Amino acid sequence: MPATSHPGAGWSRADLYARADGFLAALAAKDPSRLAFAPDVVFTENNVQLRVGDGLWNTITVVRPGFDLKCADLDAGQVSWIGVIEERGHAAIMALRLAFREDAISEIETIVCRAHELGPFPQIEGYDAPRPLMLADVAPQDRTPRARMISIADGYFDTIQLNDGTLFTHFTDDCDRIENGLQTTNVNIEGYPIAAMGTADQFRLGQYIYDDRLRDRRYPLVDEEKGIVLAAGFIDHSGTVTDVVWTDGSRHESIFHFPHSFVLLELFKIVGGKIAGVEAVFVTVPYNMVSPWVARQPYVIAG
Repeated sequence: MPATSHPGAGWSRADLYARADGFLAALAAKDPSRLAFAPDVVFTENNVQLRVGDGLWNTITVVRPGFDLKCADLDAGQVSWIGVIEERGHAAIMALRLAFREDAISEIETIVCRAHELGPFPQIEGYDAPRPLMLADVAPQDRTPRARMISIADGYFDTIQLNDGTLFTHFTDDCDRIENGLQTTNVNIEGYPIAAMGTADQFRLGQYIYDDRLRDRRYPLVDEEKGIVLAAGFIDHSGTVTDVVWTDGSRHESIFHFPHSFVLLELFKIVGGKIAGVEAVFVTVPYNMVSPWVARQPYVIAG
C-alpha cells in the first residue's frame, strides 16, 4: 500500500512546478540519486509498483520540450505533468503525478502510452503544446469549490459507466476530449463517426454502454486556480457487449470484443461548474487488474 502524503506547509505553485521539472531532468538523466525520496516512497508505472530506478528510468532518452502541461495542488503538496518522452527514438505520451512529504518525494505515479497501445494511440504528431484552455487560470467568479469539482469529475465517470444516455455531470457546449494525444470529439475520424459529435452528445447517444465499470476512482490532485481535477482509476471492459443500440435507435458494433481494462490519469477542466475540457492518458492492462494505490474490496457474488 502507498504511503500517505503529508505535505509540508507553504507550498507554492512555482516550487511544485520546479520540483516536477527537477524530477523530469533526473528521469531523463536516468539518475534518481539527484532526488530526495521518502523511505517508503511508492512508484508505479502503468499500475505496476516498481523500485525507483527501474522501468522507464532504464529506457528513457529524452523528455521532449514543447508539450508541458502541469497542475498543482498546493494544499496536498502534489503536482502533475503530461508531456512527451522518447525511448531510443520511440515517442510516448506520459502522465505523471508526484506527491511530497516535506522535502521528499513520497509518491510517483506514471502512465506511459507507447506505440503498441490498442487503437490509434498514442497520437504524437500534432501533440506539440497544451491547449490554452488547460493552461489558463479560471476567473475567480467562475471557480468551483474543491469538493464540488471532485463531484463534477466523478459525475463524468458515472456518465460513462454503463452509458445509457443519462448525463450525471455538466459540460460546456465546446468541451473537447483528447485521449493519448488524439482529439476524439468534434473531429472526423475514419471508421469512428461518433467522433464528429461533441462530448455531451456522444454520451447522450449511449455510445459507451460497453464501459462496464469505472472503478477504484481517485481524485488525488485538485487545482482550484486552474480549475482542474486530476482523476485516476480504471475502465473495465468485459467484452460481453458487442452489439450497441444508440438512444436514436441506430445499431452499432462495439470496438471491444475481449476482456481488458484501461488504467488512466485524466484531467478535467472545470469552468463555471461545467466540464470544459478533458485530457486523458491511459493504457491497456489485464482485465480487473488490482491497483497498488487502492485497497480492493472482494466482489459480492449474487446467487
